[in-house]
This record gives sequence, C-alpha cells and structure tokens, in this order.
Amino acid sequence: MSDASKKDQLYQLIRANPFISQQDLAVELRLSRSAVAGHIASLIRERRLLGRAYVLPDKRPVLCIGAANLDRKLRSIAPLQHGTSNPATAEEVHGGVARNISENLARLNLPAALLTAFGDDAAGRTLQDQAERAGIDTRGSLKLPDTASGTYTAILDERGELVLALADMALYDHITPEFLTSRQPLRASAAMTVVDLNLPHASVALLLESARADNVPLIVIAVSQPKMSHLPADLRGLRVLILNRGELETRVGRALPTEADVRAACQSVQAEGAQDLIVTCGSHGVYHTRGTELVWLPAHQVEVVDVTGAGDAFSAAVCWSLYQGSQDLTLACRRGLKVAAMTLETQDTVSPMLAADILDEIHDFDLSADYHPPLFPSSPKS
Repeated sequence: MSDASKKDQLYQLIRANPFISQQDLAVELRLSRSAVAGHIASLIRERRLLGRAYVLPDKRPVLCIGAANLDRKLRSIAPLQHGTSNPATAEEVHGGVARNISENLARLNLPAALLTAFGDDAAGRTLQDQAERAGIDTRGSLKLPDTASGTYTAILDERGELVLALADMALYDHITPEFLTSRQPLRASAAMTVVDLNLPHASVALLLESARADNVPLIVIAVSQPKMSHLPADLRGLRVLILNRGELETRVGRALPTEADVRAACQSVQAEGAQDLIVTCGSHGVYHTRGTELVWLPAHQVEVVDVTGAGDAFSAAVCWSLYQGSQDLTLACRRGLKVAAMTLETQDTVSPMLAADILDEIHDFDLSADYHPPLFPSSPKS
C-alpha cells in the first residue's frame, strides 16, 4: 500500500476519533511511531489538520458541556390531587440541558459538539446514538463503566405545566477539571462554549479561566436554584449568564419582587465579572441587560402542550444569534422567544420544525404592548 493511502487512512482514523494516540494509530495501520508522526506532520503542512491536537479545519462548532439525560415525563390526565394516586400518561425522551441545546443548534444548522458523561447502560448508548443521528459530535464525551446514566423525572399537570422535577445527576461530577484539561484540543477548536451548571464548581471555574485566556465566548446556563452554588464568585470571562428569577435571587441572596430589584441584582452580578445577563420569567417574558439598563420582552402567547425543553430552546436560539456575529441581545432574545414558543406547542423536547431560516426572518418586533407582568420564577431545568 502506498504512503498516500496510509496517510489517507490515518486521516480518516483521526476524523473518527480526534483523541486517538499515535501509538494506537501505529498499531491500527501497522506503521512505526516515526512513520505516523511523519504522516501527521504532512497533514498539518497540507492544512488538513491544524496542529498536534488533530483539530480538523471544519466550521468551528458550538461546544455544549453538561447533562445528557433520560427524561421521564409523567402528565396528569385530570387536576392533580395530593396525597393520592393520580391517573397519568408517561413517556421517556432524550433530555439534559446541554444535550437539548446541542440538538436545537444542530437543527438550526450550526455545527454542535457535546461534551458529557454517558452511563454504561442502555440509556447511555441510546442517548449517544440519538445525538450522533441528530448531527451532534459526541466523540469527546466520557463513558463511565458500571454507572447509570443521568435521569430527570418531571411531573406535569393536566395543562402541561411543571409541578415537580427530580434529577439524578451525580455522574456529571466526573466532568472534572482534569477531564476538561484532557479535552483541551476539542475546547480550543470551539467558536463558543455553552455550559450548564450540572458541572462541578471547580470545572466551571476552569472554563471561566479558559474563557478569559482564550477570548472564546462562554455562555452559562443555570439549571436550578440548588445548583447556583456551582457558579464561582469570579465571573470574569462570562459573556452571558442565562437564569430565571429564582436562580438570580439565590445568587444575590435576596428576594427580587420588582423590576428595580431585578435590575440592581443584574448590576451586582455584572460587577462580579459577567458581561450580560438574561433573566427568564416563563410565560411573562424575559429581561436582559444592556449595559447598566434592563430590557424587557414579552413572551409569545401560545397554547402550551408541554413546557419541557422550552428554556433550552430559548438558550439555543440566543447562542445561534451570537454565533452569527450579532451582539444585539434584544434580537437574540426575540429569536429565543420564538423558538421557545415553537417548543411549547409540541410534545417534543426539541421542536422538529426548527430550521435556521425561521430565525433569519426575525428582525422587527412589536414592543409597543403596554403590559408589565408580575415576576414568577421559571420552571426548573434538567
């Protein structure tokens, strides 16, 4: 076999697994280590690889780091009665904040990569297979032996509104700073990093430090009030923090009953280093910062089928907008509200109707509505 054929085979092996070692390449191709090193050097000269890390010169992806769960949704058929058995329907779907965001981005025609932990069980294999079919690159993810995959169980009322959620996310504690350091080539290749707070505190701190050093936009998505403790005190390097009012209250340690209180709380978090905040308020709309000011946008009024995944769809559209080069958070939130509304109108966690041209159409928006909603915390996320 010619050297050119061996080099092409080596290139395909690297495409299939960017983390493959030179020793493994040598064994697979029956070459010496020096021959493998020579072929890699040749591929770098040809710009088919971008360096020692085997970064491939495709369009730079959005890297989503966090949860990929099996979501169980139990929906009451009639108004819930506490303390007794309630008739319900049940289904299992693929979920997790980081996974949901990456699938939304893939459907919006952006290159998306997912860095997560999969359990060594049927759910883990199904989650990874489904993600790959959706066009999400999961090759850098951690596979944990003798470990169950993450689960999120949602109890919905007869209207599809979330009543209670229970989450088993212990396996994401394995996404440690050491693991993230081992995936530095993948992280360095990203155009944007999106992180959910299922990650440990030290891991989020490492990603903030990397964002400061590398100047790659970092978006952090809060997942629940208890997990706000995973967010470090020093937020320098954070482009946008997306959270709901209850999570913002947890961060600042006080109630936020008025818009003025929300504005002051956002300014406090900005003083800690965050460039911008988006505060979601469920069906009442969103607030976002613009410098020291606060902008409010109303939510679309839709017939809610299921709230699951709407917040993740919103976050994905915000990321999509920023990826296009626009720094206009008002436009990003308009797009987010559109995608969230589409998700609310379907039983699917990710709307099958998503396409990039849906967001391209959003330029103008009627902000003349004279409506100032009360603030309520949004639903917990997985």
